[in-house]
Order: sequence, then C-alpha cells, then structure tokens
Amino acid sequence: MSARTRMLARDIWHLRGQVFAAALVVACGIAALVGMYSTYYSLVQAQRAYYDAYRFADVFAQLKRAPQSLSVDIARIPGVAQVDTRVVRTVVVDVPGLREPATARLVSIPERPTAGLNGLRLMRGRYIGIGVADEVIASDTFARANNLQPGDRIAAVLNGRWQPLRIVGTALSPEYVYEVAPGSLFPDNRRFGVLWMNREVLGPAFSMKGAFDDVALALAPGAAEADVIARLDRLLLPYGGLAAYARSEQLSNRFLSDELAEIRVMTTAIPALFLGVAGFLLYVVLARVVSMQRAEIALLKAFGYSDWSVGAHYLGFAAATAGVGVVLGLPAGAYFGHWFVAIYREYFHFPRLDSLVPAELPVLAAVLTLVAAGLGALAAVRRAVSLPPAEAMRPEPPARFRAGLLERVGFIRRFAPATRMVIRNVTRRPVKALLSVTTIALAMGLLVVGRFALDAVDAMLRLQFDGVQREDVAAVFAEPRSGSAVGNAAHLPGVIRAEGFRGVPVWIRAGYRSKRVEIVGVSRGQELRRVVDQQFRPVPVPEDGLVLGKKLAEILDVRSGDTVTVEVLEGSRRKSEMRVAGTVDELLGLGAYMDARALSQMLREADAVSGVYLRTDAAHAKELFAALKHTPAVADVSSRSALRASIQDAMDRSFTVFSLILTAFAAVIVVGMVYNSMRVALSERGNELASLRVLGFTEREIGMILLGEQALVTIVAVPVGLLLGYGLCALLIPAFDREAFRLPLVVSNQTLVYAAGTALIAALGCGVLVARRLRNLDLIAVLKTRE
Repeated sequence: MSARTRMLARDIWHLRGQVFAAALVVACGIAALVGMYSTYYSLVQAQRAYYDAYRFADVFAQLKRAPQSLSVDIARIPGVAQVDTRVVRTVVVDVPGLREPATARLVSIPERPTAGLNGLRLMRGRYIGIGVADEVIASDTFARANNLQPGDRIAAVLNGRWQPLRIVGTALSPEYVYEVAPGSLFPDNRRFGVLWMNREVLGPAFSMKGAFDDVALALAPGAAEADVIARLDRLLLPYGGLAAYARSEQLSNRFLSDELAEIRVMTTAIPALFLGVAGFLLYVVLARVVSMQRAEIALLKAFGYSDWSVGAHYLGFAAATAGVGVVLGLPAGAYFGHWFVAIYREYFHFPRLDSLVPAELPVLAAVLTLVAAGLGALAAVRRAVSLPPAEAMRPEPPARFRAGLLERVGFIRRFAPATRMVIRNVTRRPVKALLSVTTIALAMGLLVVGRFALDAVDAMLRLQFDGVQREDVAAVFAEPRSGSAVGNAAHLPGVIRAEGFRGVPVWIRAGYRSKRVEIVGVSRGQELRRVVDQQFRPVPVPEDGLVLGKKLAEILDVRSGDTVTVEVLEGSRRKSEMRVAGTVDELLGLGAYMDARALSQMLREADAVSGVYLRTDAAHAKELFAALKHTPAVADVSSRSALRASIQDAMDRSFTVFSLILTAFAAVIVVGMVYNSMRVALSERGNELASLRVLGFTEREIGMILLGEQALVTIVAVPVGLLLGYGLCALLIPAFDREAFRLPLVVSNQTLVYAAGTALIAALGCGVLVARRLRNLDLIAVLKTRE
C-alpha cells in the first residue's frame, strides 16, 4: 500500500462519521435514481412486449350499428393492415357476495381463438366452448377482486332478458391494462370488469346479428394515422360513428402513458437534488480537511509530490465517499424498484411485470455520482494544489472580523455572553449560514412534497363527493329514456329524491382545436349533482351558452365570450354555434354544461334523460340494489360511498409509499447536513471552546455556543423550508395536470407541522451525538499549539 493510500485511509477513518453522513445522502440519490428509472424501464418493457405479443390496435372507433360487410370497405383504406369488428355493450351484473350491482363491459370474441387484435392472455381456465350460450371469460382483475373462479356463475340483463353466465376462464387484454369503467377515472375492480362472450351469442342478444358497433384497426408501417382516422370517420358517419381515435387517446393507454411521463420527470428531479446536496457536503468536509492539513500539504510538496498527486489525494477522498454511497444505494434502489413495481401491478395489469434493472443503469449511476462528488470537491482540491509550500507551513491566519449591524445598534448586548457568541458566529459567516439554511430548507421542502399528494387527493375527493356528486346512487340507462323514467325511479325502494340528467356526446371545435366530450344538461333547482368551483361555490349555468371546465377551455384555447362549434354525435348530428358563457375550475374530467331546456331544444327532443341521480335511505339499500340489478333499462349503477372508498384506498396506497420514502430521504439530508455542520464547527472551534472551558465557562454554556449556532440555523430554515416546500408543490402541479384529474395546490397545517417536526427532531438527534463528543473533549490535547 502506498503512502498516499495510507494517508487517504487514515483521513477517511478519522472523519468516518462525516463521510458516512455524506455517503448516506449519495446513497439516497442513487436509490432514487435506480428505483425510479428501473420502475420506468420495467413498465416500458412490459408495455412494449405486451402490446406487440397480443396485437394492441392502433385505431379505435365506436358506432351505432353497421353491417358486417362494411368491414371490407374499411380494410381498403390505405394504410390499414388488419380490421377487427366487434359487438361491445355495457350491462349491469349480479355478482355473488357483492351487494351493489357491478358493471361489466361485454366484448364479443370469435368462437375459436384467432390471431385478432387486442388478443386475450388466458390466466386461468379455458377458452369459451363452441355453440355454448352462457359461457364467458372474465377479466382476471375483476375475478380476483370478487374471488371468482372458473366454474362460478354470475348473471346479467342482456337487452332486457335476465341471463345466467358461467365463467370458464379469466384473461387479460392489452386494451384493459388500466381497467376502468367508461366515463370513470379510477379503477374499481370489484364493481367493474370486462366479460368476453361468444359473438354468435352476444350479437343476436342485442339485435346485432351480422352487424357490429365497435371496430379496431392495425396500421401498416408508415401509414398516415390522421388520414386513416379521417377516412374511417367518413365511412362510419352514416352508421352513427362516434369519431375514431388513435391509440394515444385510448383510455387505458393514455393513463399508462401519463404515469410513465410523471415517473420520467421524478427520475431526473429527485436524484439531482440529492446528488447536489451530497456535492455540497463533500465541499464542506474537504474544505475543512484542507484547512487542517496545511502543514501536511506543504510537506508533501516539499518532498516532491506534484500538484496532481496532492489533488488526487483529496479527489480520492470524494471518490471513496461516493463509492460508499454507490455500494449502499444500488441495492437500496433495486429494492425500491421492486417495491414500486409491486405497487404498479395493482393498477396496471400485464401478464408479466418484472422488476428489471438495465445493465447500464449501475454504471450510469456510478458515473453521475463520481461527477457530482468531483464537482463538490473541486473547490477544495483547487485550494489544496494552489497552496505554496512556504505559505502552507505557516498556520492559517486568523479571520478578521468587525462589528456587525446588530452589535453597532446595541441589540446583541441584551443577551448572555454565550448567546452573543452564537449570533456573532452566524452573522459573521453569512454565506456559510445561507448555504446551511438552504440545504435544510430543501430537505423540509421534500417533506412537504411527500405529504402534499395526500393533502391534494383528500381535497379533490372532498370537492367531488361533498360538493359535486351529492347523490347516493347514480343509474345510467342503456339508451335515453323519457322523463317518466325519473318518476318510476322515485318509486324504487328507499329512494328519497330522484333527479334526471341528460348527457350527450359531442365534438366541440374552436378553430383547428377540437375535443370529444359529453355535454351535461343542468336543471334549475338541481341538488344532487351540482356545478361548483374549488371553493364549493355553485356556478350558475345560463339559459344560453356553455359552461366549460377550465382544463377543457385550455385545450380548446377559448375564453368566456368566445364562440365554439358543437357537433352532436347522436341522432341527426346537428351542428350549432354556441357562446362560451363561463368556465369552472374542476378537478376531475373535462366538463361541459348547459341549461337542460336549452340542451333539449338543441337536440330537438322532448323530455329525455340519460339516467337518474338518487338520494336514498341506507336502510333500504339492499332492496334498491336488487331492484336495479333486474331493471332492463339500466346499463350502469354506481354508489357514491363505494366509489369514494375505492378511490381513497387506491390513492392512499400509492401516495403513502411515496410519502414514506421521501420522508426517509429528506431526514437523511437533514441529518447529513446538520451533523456535518456540527462536526466541522467542533473541529474548527475546538481550541476556542477548550479555552472558554478553562476560563470558567460551564460545559452547558460551551455546548450552547457550539450547538446553538446550528439550532439557530435550523430554526431559521424552518419557515424558509415550509415556503420552499409550498413552492415545490406549485412546481409539481403541472405534472399532475391531466385530462382525467388535476391535483389542487393544497398543503394542510398537519403537513407543515409534520415537516417542521421531522426536521427539528433530526437536528436534535444530531445535536445529542455531537454533545456526547463535546463532553469527552480532551482540553490538554486541543489546547496544544501546532509548531
């Protein structure tokens, strides 16, 4: 072992506490990078493999009814490689053991397995039998959520007829990686599932023999997607086509793509923060080491060591610290990646989703860490190599101070001597104090960010289920019904109040921008479903014009007073020019509202409703749900309490894990920063503190001088960190600005107390450790003057 290596090992061992604290921060950055990137990589690989192996379609379209012969014309569209036509219907299902009605999406499949689009991956059981009328394959997530096995029976109303169904197998499809009911935003696997059924049975059951109402296309390489969609829309227009859309707009794929985009942002931001803090900690440690080892540096140079050799010694110190961080961080990152992937398995359903770490990731992590460590050590290394031997042999000249503003105005004289020393030391080194405050504040900001998601989700759910959705049960009809259906619903068991609603799919166009949404009619005096802003204030819907959600208005780039074109995708497909009467700041979906009477006039229909909202007596819930399960007109039933509980559970599980990890990482930053600052202060001022001890200061007083400085810095960092955390949350808001939902900028008082308390407790723990070393201070050894 060379002399320089022994010197390096000795320095690392002497400063092992500070090295380990900095290495822990490095390890957090590495763990965040490896964990998040491996999660992203695992999801992307699973997505690509699944989509390719099971032929996920490129273009989708729904329509009213078209003859099967139309598929020949669709196949002739330039760029179309494969056409799959289907019958797809939504029905209410009676599941054993489930009190509420479940909703199922019935999708037709051929009697014999084929290499069609959106292929099925059987997970359990078998394929449907030839000529058997009651067999279905259930989505595996729906079956597992309801503890259904191959051979179990459920029942559904098929076009007005009660039909028992036998599950013969469970499967997954690339079309339902994120399995969510039409019109919903969050999965509820107990109450929504997909059932694949023999087309020869499903078609005639809904008067679709020799016809289809759903089509999926695969495109040839190099095909012009937009041109194919335009031609397909023209073909389907006479048959009630609802406008084709690309894979990027397909509900399941869009949710998955949005999640992947968010992970990519976090993969860059969080590791960069930790590695930046680690670089700063290394600078603090090495700057003090260089200051303490001036004589050693002079001797090395006097004995012929080059500037490069001296610089390499201190770079080796930084590299060793980074190496420890890499060794600790890589396995931790792999574990976190495995943990994250396990969480995503509950939301995104692939036949196989393994936690994968790409071979180049550990190398990339090590290189980034070494670069960050090198940059952090660079200033200290430059200082070491620039010291002339003759100057380095002399002790470092004492710092020159002068009275500060607080001393000149006499404010500081009010305090005890120990307190005055603390204030002087902080104010005389403003840059050092500012850097310390900034670093601790960043850690507190992470603590606030970790809890912010929980606060935002809670606020979003309160707004949606206490302000907007105030009905207990919502029932959607398979087809629009006359207004008398509301009166019939009012007589169902346990119904206290019933309100009808009308929703119609439309294209809203503003210039070259367009969006397919549903316009909902709002009646005067409506209580169970309201249009409210984020302050729970009702937003009036005028008799003329549209009220748009702010997100939808942004997409269309319109404001109040602008005119848009509304094309109805039902009936005669009327087009109307309408004024945007106002906007509402919603958190879920893309809302569009107009007065119910004006909507009826635009549609040229009498009193029609798409469904009913019900306020009910909980004591009669069982009888009500039983009646709705057997009502032929009803295609979908949702319970507000069940939906809220399902969403709350899903959001809490994902965001709680994220919050715990960020809390642990932020605590490491606080501990690393505070501990290093205290240890550096102890080594810098050991002589001074020992002198004060000899002069009669008590152990408690010198402890206050040493620890009080860091306590003051930490206390100042608390409000700064809370403000910084709020700012970071504001910066994160665009990352959660999806069409499906937007998180509000809400930070609760509990989160602020939690962040401040965690930082203060971490600082207190570091203070206890350093205080123990202070009590064991060897006064004689410290007071010796270096010759």
